[in-house]
Amino acid sequence: MAAEPPATEAARRARAPRPGPRGRTVAPAARDAVAATLGDLPLRRDLLIEHLHALQDRHGALRPDHLVALADLLGLAPVEAFETATFYHHFDALPADGPPPPPVTIRVCEGLPCVLAGGEALLATLRATPPGAARILAAPCMGGCDTAPCCAAASGPAQAHLPSATSARVVAAFAQGVPLPPSAPPRRPPPFHRLAALREGHLNRDAMLAALDASGLRGMGGAGFPVARKWRAVMAAPAPRHLVVNADEGEPGTFKDRWILDREPWRFLEGMLLAAEAIDAEACWIYLRDEYPEARRLLVQALAALDADGVARRPIHLRRGAGAYVCGEETALLESLEGRRGYPRHKPPFPGERGLFGRPTLIHNVETLWWLPEVLAAPEAYAAAGRNGQAGERLFSLSGRVRRPGVYRAPIGITARDLIEDFGGGMPGDHRLAAYLPGGASGGILPASMADLPLGFGTLETHGCFVGSGAVIVLSDQDDLAEAARNLLRFFRDESCGQCTPCRVGTQKAVHLLDAPRWDRALLAELSQAMADGSICGLGQAAMNPVLSLLRHFPEEAAP
Repeated sequence: MAAEPPATEAARRARAPRPGPRGRTVAPAARDAVAATLGDLPLRRDLLIEHLHALQDRHGALRPDHLVALADLLGLAPVEAFETATFYHHFDALPADGPPPPPVTIRVCEGLPCVLAGGEALLATLRATPPGAARILAAPCMGGCDTAPCCAAASGPAQAHLPSATSARVVAAFAQGVPLPPSAPPRRPPPFHRLAALREGHLNRDAMLAALDASGLRGMGGAGFPVARKWRAVMAAPAPRHLVVNADEGEPGTFKDRWILDREPWRFLEGMLLAAEAIDAEACWIYLRDEYPEARRLLVQALAALDADGVARRPIHLRRGAGAYVCGEETALLESLEGRRGYPRHKPPFPGERGLFGRPTLIHNVETLWWLPEVLAAPEAYAAAGRNGQAGERLFSLSGRVRRPGVYRAPIGITARDLIEDFGGGMPGDHRLAAYLPGGASGGILPASMADLPLGFGTLETHGCFVGSGAVIVLSDQDDLAEAARNLLRFFRDESCGQCTPCRVGTQKAVHLLDAPRWDRALLAELSQAMADGSICGLGQAAMNPVLSLLRHFPEEAAP
């Protein structure tokens, strides 16, 4: 055989090892800028999202050279910083040499309650005539359903809700630099009577568990798991343990936790410390959604006051989300707290066995902890407040076609009709009740003929629905129920984390099928089953509930 021709000089150079490191290199100027921005913030992996917030607040966006420098400072591969920065909606990760976004961002909610209140018209008006140097974005539910249509404005670290933004004037004022009234600072900590009783020995862990059993208190975040059973599972696991507060409510129609944090943060904080003492938690972690800037300001001040008074007796870490509904799922929240994308974990193991940083972790939402001081003081009275065979009370988020949307303390087991009439002031104008969502976007849709069913745990499942977090959205005879289902499915499509195929592809396919002139019932049913069986977390498992309940209870509406 003929000998191979000698390699050319160019070919030899192409095969030779590179003289320097592969991939992106750290620019000294970028490294200095990142270090100056982070200041005294510790260089730890679990603080990656806090680091990203600091960079965006300071520089208006996340530049590629800054992300590379941040990864180097944290000892991470650049891809770990990039994948986290691009996962969350509120981070603006720029492409190489990309221009920064405008200095002001206005987000207009496109959640169902805000759409019912004219959010789409407001969004169209703002996009047609953007106020000042602002960009206008459509956004998922921001927890302002009681003041719909809701907007949020951000300019660097300054953020604010723009309640009752029925016209563009309030939005334009903010965009042009007119500040909103500041939040009132919280008062000094009031006496924490239940916490004092526990620390003085008048109340012990066994008595707390007995009170929880007697009260029948369940978790108010959606699953309704008995609180006492959850505590016992965590207590049985070896120390050290953590307590995590899930303040990332993002279900359209849900805003009760925001109501608590804005109005009664001290009662919530006492409940958190009671739970922490009960399980002997090493530290408390509050994961607060980025859409609640006012609540964040109040909590920062309140936690500083607790620290100054020596009440906490353990570290309390306040962490800021970055716009990802899936992080309301407890294991996705843990991933985010550890500085990663909000990808739900496979279970088991459950968080009570192996949660935050691999340690046993008790996870409660804000409302559950808010109830604790009252429940521990009078468990039997709390239990007796329920209706229709249910125990206790809860906070309902009531929105949509009612005269007085808001958060209402009401008996568990109250009917939707009584909630609407006795608390919400009834239907507005000439609207007539046609349907309602008993448990937010994933809780399904029920007809007016079922408005006398109890809103309780386990009472709606036979009808293909559930009460979930107590978010009741009211629809009238003037609303398009099929379009309401499309709105909800678009939300799930946009908020799918993309980790598992049944949810990522299924939500996209569902939106496509719902946009067809006539719905393919058999294919929608088959798709729903595949998503329920194969999705990792509740987002994909419950995303099709609005469609299934519409097919079941409104066959004429489901065939547009």
